[in-house]
Amino acid sequence: MTRKFYQQSLTERLETLASNSNLSPEDLRAYQKEGGLDLETANAMVENVVGLYSLPLGIAQNFLVNGRDVLVPMVIEEPSVIAGVSFMAKLAKANGGFQAAMTSQEMIGQLQVLDLPDPQAAAEKVLVHKNELLQAVANFHPSIQKYGGGPRDLQTRILPETEVGPMLIIHLIVDVQDAMGANIINSMLEYLAPIIEELTGGRVHLRILSNLADRRLAWASVRIACQDLAFDDYSGQQVREGIIEAWAFAEADPYRAATHNKGVMNGIDAVVLATANDWRAVEAGAHAYAARSGKYRSLTRWTKAENGDLLGSIKLPMALGIVGGATKVHPTAKANLKLMGVQSVSELGEIIAAVGLAQNLAALRALATEGIQKGHMSLHARQVALSAGAKPEQADAVAAQLVAENNIKIARALEILAQWNGTINA
Repeated sequence: MTRKFYQQSLTERLETLASNSNLSPEDLRAYQKEGGLDLETANAMVENVVGLYSLPLGIAQNFLVNGRDVLVPMVIEEPSVIAGVSFMAKLAKANGGFQAAMTSQEMIGQLQVLDLPDPQAAAEKVLVHKNELLQAVANFHPSIQKYGGGPRDLQTRILPETEVGPMLIIHLIVDVQDAMGANIINSMLEYLAPIIEELTGGRVHLRILSNLADRRLAWASVRIACQDLAFDDYSGQQVREGIIEAWAFAEADPYRAATHNKGVMNGIDAVVLATANDWRAVEAGAHAYAARSGKYRSLTRWTKAENGDLLGSIKLPMALGIVGGATKVHPTAKANLKLMGVQSVSELGEIIAAVGLAQNLAALRALATEGIQKGHMSLHARQVALSAGAKPEQADAVAAQLVAENNIKIARALEILAQWNGTINA
């Protein structure tokens, strides 16, 4: 009988991937190299390179997103995340999978205009000349228009009271298509700055992309039959109500919401990292969006359908790219995008949103029933064993004993290893 993916050896898993994906032998070699990156390439990516730093790359299974089966690569050091999202994706798949979409690929660039005697009059002047300004920017950067992108709008905001006086803020809205967009927008802003100074008589200070990409939102939703939530001694209704009650806590309390959303980002960041995208930008945008009402809240929502099913949804900014930058330089990132079969940045954002929702469901289900520690600590026990010096072939056995004794501590792992090695430490 064919063993499950998690039961297979490393070699067998690569063989399974080769049989169930469109990855070439060259793609698979990127997975077998430590980190998939060589020192020469790394040296060209960042400054002062002295080596490489690797993290585990695992595959989340069972994802059905918009009717398409997807294998999802995840780069993460924390145990239980990949197992959790894979199991929740399996529940979702049995109920039709995840529905997901992105609103647009528009990003915001900001110009900070200072030293204006009348910011309101300056703002009105900018808007009068909006079409001319947008055309000038489009002419400056025509290449993106070949792919359907380009500048879309120019908006003004006045900050009347700041620590340094009033400011006029100009937002340049740009459709960046399949690029993350930072370099495109920042170059457009540099070009626009002296034109704005001449038009308003003010001084343009900062010109920079905003990572609160609230015009570039990804969302995902899922519906799970109540009876499918049941396990062990927990009824489906108990699990459903427990999940909704746990979510309500995060929605109402920022102290809980911070940990709740951190769990969401466990799933999201892992895929963003796997594709060499800017996880810091995605994190910043997500948390800023969670506080858009003036109070920090949950990024997800869980409710009960009329027939008793569990309904879940997520919406958050998703500034990603599949062209340019590290995404096109890193061999493993290229293989990971190919593994997922994404043809556009929208598809990537939809998958990542679904993973974030699945991870949140896994965490809430555990918290609302047997507790987060039971599943997490059984996987954590292997890390404890390795930290104590267990060889990879010993780690599973040491971990099993730690879990059986409910004593998952390095000191106990050291004692077990000492006994196995025939030397008992004093």
